[in-house]
Amino acid sequence: MAPKTSDISKVGNNYYQTAVTANTDGSLSATTFRTNAKGEGAVAVSTASVDKNGKTTRTYASGATDAEKKAFENPNSPERQAYSQQVLSTKPYGDNPTAEQKQTLNDAAGKSNTATNTEKEDNQNATEEQKKGANEENESFKEGTRTKYSDVYYPLDLSLKDQDCIKFSILEYKPSLSTATGEQTEFGRSKVDAKNILGNITLPIPSSVTDSNTVSWQSDTLNLLEEAGAQVGTALMQKGMQGAEDAVKSTSEKLSGAAKAGEIQTGLAGLFGGMAVGKNSIQQRAFGSIFNNNLELLFNGPALRSFSFAFKLSPRTADEAKAVMTIIRYFKQAMSVKRSQTTLLLKTPRTFAISYLTSNKEHPYLNKFKECALTGFNVNYTPEGQYMTYMSSNINERSMISYEISLSFEELEPVFDDEYGNESTITSIGY
Repeated sequence: MAPKTSDISKVGNNYYQTAVTANTDGSLSATTFRTNAKGEGAVAVSTASVDKNGKTTRTYASGATDAEKKAFENPNSPERQAYSQQVLSTKPYGDNPTAEQKQTLNDAAGKSNTATNTEKEDNQNATEEQKKGANEENESFKEGTRTKYSDVYYPLDLSLKDQDCIKFSILEYKPSLSTATGEQTEFGRSKVDAKNILGNITLPIPSSVTDSNTVSWQSDTLNLLEEAGAQVGTALMQKGMQGAEDAVKSTSEKLSGAAKAGEIQTGLAGLFGGMAVGKNSIQQRAFGSIFNNNLELLFNGPALRSFSFAFKLSPRTADEAKAVMTIIRYFKQAMSVKRSQTTLLLKTPRTFAISYLTSNKEHPYLNKFKECALTGFNVNYTPEGQYMTYMSSNINERSMISYEISLSFEELEPVFDDEYGNESTITSIGY
């Protein structure tokens, strides 16, 4: 059969394309080529072959670099992830492959059709076909879902070498408990640099650049009687009855002074009097006092950071208008909810890596970002206060003269102290 060729995927600084050939004897081969952005100058890198018995082998062409060989041997590398998507996207058996053909295609792509041990325990009554179907449904997307994005810039003459800019990299979302790809952090999320970047949107630095770090603190109270009870309870759990007796003795000594002054009697009188009539203000009314509640502000947990950006995009040419259209479309589509092949499942939108760049390197004097979700995207098509388009005989060139977009992001996980590092010489602001 004639080979089916995938679209081109960018991985790091390289572009790859895979040709898949399904043979009449049941075997299949998938050859990956390194190309340029237009698919030109193809150099064979790696070939994965599945024979009619289901045995998979991988060989490397003379044009493969040592780094590429290492990457294609690692099932978690961005190169292997891009390769797997390319193999599956070619559909060499058409839209309705048999179970055997699906298995062969998944073997070539490096995607297992079998359930994990946990799944086997949870689905011990399910057939193998049901297990295969569940796994495929969890990994699949409904036809028409965008799985890669081109790199797009505004303005078209934006120079990464000479101008400061902000880059939004569209990422393939991976659940925090997944170990399928990427290096895992202690918190459970993959590091951004281990993600499969699907495309980049690069814009000038916005006019307003701010960040805000917050931590959740909450006021709490603990009066003398509550403290005494807590000490006795803690000692009982840790040291048994003897510990509890020692805690009672220590607490009694602390309370003896208050008892001599009559404060214990006054406090208890107000407390029980209030309980008797269902009022909490008896002590204030009768004695003009309340229990010292030892008010203190306590750490309550980390907080997630949010960021907002606003850009005004005024295309000057037809090509630049197309770029603006693409930018708006990409942001909207990437943040949209995904559907599985049969629409049984709803899947997480794409996420984003954001970075301020100067001379095409991370800007040391501006903040860094963790992986973010795009939670809001707004477009004002008439930022000049009235409806205006460019006049053209070609309907495809009647762009609005200006667009204003605003984006709201929220990081997927908190920022921790150790992520700033502890170097003696500070070289960047960090997060």
